[in-house]
Amino acid sequence: MPFEKQLDELRNRKKKALMMGGEKKVAKHHAEGKYTARERIDELLDSGSFSEVGMLNHSDMPGMAEKSPADSKVGGYGTVNGRPVGIISADFTVLGATSSRIASRKERDIRETAHRHGFPIIYLGEAGGARMPDIMGSAGLASYGGGGKNTFIESMSRVRTTPLVSAVLGKCYGAPTWKACLSDFVVMVKGTAMGVSGPRIVSIALGENITDEELGGWKLHATVTGMADRIAENEDECFQIIKDYLSYMPCHNEELPPFAPVPDGSGEEMSGILDLLPEKRNRTYDMNRILERVVDKNSLFPIKPLFGKTVITSLARIEGHVTGIVANQPRFNSGAMDTDGIEKVMSFLCLCDSFNIPLIFFEDIPGFLVGREAERKRVGAHVMNFMNALALVTVPKITIIVRKAYGMAYWNMCGSGSGADSIVAWPTAEMSFVDPAIAANVVFGAIPAQSPEEQEERIRKMAEGTDPYGAAGLHFIHEVIDPQETRTHIIRVLRQAQSLSKTKGISEHRLANWPTKF
Repeated sequence: MPFEKQLDELRNRKKKALMMGGEKKVAKHHAEGKYTARERIDELLDSGSFSEVGMLNHSDMPGMAEKSPADSKVGGYGTVNGRPVGIISADFTVLGATSSRIASRKERDIRETAHRHGFPIIYLGEAGGARMPDIMGSAGLASYGGGGKNTFIESMSRVRTTPLVSAVLGKCYGAPTWKACLSDFVVMVKGTAMGVSGPRIVSIALGENITDEELGGWKLHATVTGMADRIAENEDECFQIIKDYLSYMPCHNEELPPFAPVPDGSGEEMSGILDLLPEKRNRTYDMNRILERVVDKNSLFPIKPLFGKTVITSLARIEGHVTGIVANQPRFNSGAMDTDGIEKVMSFLCLCDSFNIPLIFFEDIPGFLVGREAERKRVGAHVMNFMNALALVTVPKITIIVRKAYGMAYWNMCGSGSGADSIVAWPTAEMSFVDPAIAANVVFGAIPAQSPEEQEERIRKMAEGTDPYGAAGLHFIHEVIDPQETRTHIIRVLRQAQSLSKTKGISEHRLANWPTKF
């Protein structure tokens, strides 16, 4: 065959690249219960859809070409459930998947191509930070920026035009953490960690001995920082979560999210929805149970469920159309939203507005969580940032007042004057400046009640006019509806907003560059 020597050379080079860090390192990786970088791509993408770019990449450092197959990053394009994606998978068997000039160039190329053509990018992370000694010295440091006027800025910032997903599949320090901070959706597998610097650097620099888990483990990022949107038991579950998430997302910001068939039984339990709401106003309940009856069956997809538990943020479908749900959760602090909850909602507003997902607010909130600790966390600034983010949202917004709607929190939850396309209340709604019990203590506090009955009477007086009919009568809210009609009402408003409006439900994307990691 002509050019047999040249073809043998090509085959040998590709064979070496496919061996990654070699048999011993691959075996060690498998022994830890992990897939390799290439196996991860195969598990996530549709079978046979992966088209690799940069397989023959290697380090640009003298003598390192043979030791750096694909330069520690496997990347290219494929499909997930038939829809195109760009993908980058860190290869920990090659130099700990540390970041380098060549790998960064490949990543930037895949990202720019995905943005240009309009499809999501997935980053599968298990990597150290910048590679040393490559980045040492003035030339090493400066060259890491990519060499162009804006190449480093472009790598370390983004305006949301296509979805960006990150998976944390091992120890991730430096560059993979930056990716996660820029991502719209982050999944961490239990036992993994991410942070700016690893324990070794922290120990050397600060003399502080700390474990990966203590520094940046999945529990920390799921419950304390909110950096992780979902937690997976293992890599297989992680990949399924990513697939499920992408099923709710458009490929790019100039199209609506994908429609899905309505499952049998959706909406059939609306007739009993009031059975889930306690008749006593001070009793708690799980708002998720109400949401499950309103949305399409089994379509709730929670975002940050372990963080900011006073509020629920969840993707869902109603009549097959993707929606974003923001709902107060009375199970925690009676639904009084704390600063974590505020940050959680702002991040979710950015996601939905950037990708044309209409928002539905289910309101049962006694106010924001206040006090000394709240003030130290700048609750006032958080509330105003929340309101500013809400003001920039241009997707359709629907508000359902289920029970309590008190004070400033009423407006932050898209109350009257906050841009809602439709505001309706259930007849169970209570609307006022503060809870009647608090108002009674403020108004009558100097004169102690002589009996429990007198205190109850004071609260009753403060509760006069808190039913929704005063606001409905003066057209500050649009209607008071039978709770059984909630799903039907939402479907009708969404149909008007997405089918009959000039924009057809496409947002102006004013929150596309709002930071979502606080």
